[in-house]
Amino acid sequence: MDEIIGFVDGLDGVLTLRPGPGDGSPEIAWGDTFFYYSPDGVVPTTTQPFATVVTKDYPGDETSRLDRPGAFRVNVNAGKEAFVRWTGHAPREPATAGTDPTPGSGSDPTSGSGSGSGSGSDDTVIAHPVYGTVGWLAVVNPGPRTGEATRELLRTAHGLARARYERRAEITGR
Repeated sequence: MDEIIGFVDGLDGVLTLRPGPGDGSPEIAWGDTFFYYSPDGVVPTTTQPFATVVTKDYPGDETSRLDRPGAFRVNVNAGKEAFVRWTGHAPREPATAGTDPTPGSGSDPTSGSGSGSGSGSDDTVIAHPVYGTVGWLAVVNPGPRTGEATRELLRTAHGLARARYERRAEITGR
């Protein structure tokens, strides 16, 4: 988990938030990490993070089984193209049961086949159990099969967040 946090924190313009006691954040968020593209270091008020690392199950989101010791999940908003590549379907379309498009599983993630919508499967790229319908992907306990893919998804999400920031800055003249 620390390697993933360090990787994202090292990307340009990233603001990393790690909520904890006394900072005004809700207790449920304590121990989790939120990544924003914010080169000025100010927490954005009009955008969501481009990625998060969560360390516990949230109410209504228990399928990843993060209540296990050492379990965590990387959540990534890497865009529709990456979502389709990894899951084989558009975010609002139902998953097709059957295959796992994770590298090393015998299925090619670039082919667009497979569901990628497993629940608590470790080291597998899946549609986020709650936010998959809006294009978020997730990886529970990234490991040998998904470590590089997770970093690539994080780079993609960072690039998309940077592009959104730059478009807003152009419009507002900031």
